[in-house]
Amino acid sequence: GLLEGLNDPYSVYYTAEEYRKMMEQTSGTYSGIGALVSQNAETGIITVVKAFADAPAAKAGVKNGDIIYKVKGKEVTVDINNVVTEMKGEKGTTVDITVYRESEKKYIDFTITRDQVNEPTVEYKMLDKKKKIGYIQISQFEEVTYDQFTKALDDLKAVIFDVRSNPGGLYETVCKMLDEILPEGNLVSTKDKYGNEEKQTSDSKCLDMPMVVLQNKDSASASEIFAGAIQDFNAGKIVGTQPFGKGIEQTILPLSDGSAVKLTVQDYYTPSGKNIHGKGITPDVEVELEENATSDTQLEKAKETIMELMK
Repeated sequence: GLLEGLNDPYSVYYTAEEYRKMMEQTSGTYSGIGALVSQNAETGIITVVKAFADAPAAKAGVKNGDIIYKVKGKEVTVDINNVVTEMKGEKGTTVDITVYRESEKKYIDFTITRDQVNEPTVEYKMLDKKKKIGYIQISQFEEVTYDQFTKALDDLKAVIFDVRSNPGGLYETVCKMLDEILPEGNLVSTKDKYGNEEKQTSDSKCLDMPMVVLQNKDSASASEIFAGAIQDFNAGKIVGTQPFGKGIEQTILPLSDGSAVKLTVQDYYTPSGKNIHGKGITPDVEVELEENATSDTQLEKAKETIMELMK
């Protein structure tokens, strides 16, 4: 009730069990169904962004884009972190989930057996072996993401970073990743309600090559820090649509009984001093993902843009 009174959708209370499971999630290794979900702040709808390959949810038949309707027989109307907590549990136990699949206009029931999940937050491939153009998809910014990310950077001459539908993650992780790819300077700064400012900076070591960042309306928080820094450094082009626009930072405050509260404590600013809360990072090249398209129109535009930068 105290946190509800703040009228801040990002400030929430965690019981001891919820807090323990939430910390497992940010580590990137946990026992659950293996599905990345995101919540629309306006509607409260929770959607499966990615059902990880070879994980329990995908094996059971859950697909990307499915809307989580019920967990354990109860309609989903609460904070996303509580829903994630309900879907996790001991390896070998089961959880009942109902999804609404919009493409088929129907509700589907699943009983999913939980298992150990090592979350692949970074996936990459070579788009053009001859020209050494790489594609790196970042689904979240968690503890495991930095090491996965640096491995993906090997032997490239140009790169497309895909943070579409990436809901964010750890502030420290995105700053470490930006330090790897951007030259010396201010990466991002934060200010609290008293005006106290903290800056995160990078050294001179950088990724000296053409870069493109793909984003969409569901790219939020740390994803926008990532795109905003690359744009402000003029290190690459942003392709896609206007993102979510979450320019505030939360901190976790553990309590003595093992529970915790997550509170909004600071605004963050891009290197040029822009606060994008409620606005987002405006793409350099705006392109929608066409509905029912047979190809990924945004990725195709990103390829065109990276080729232009390589000339």
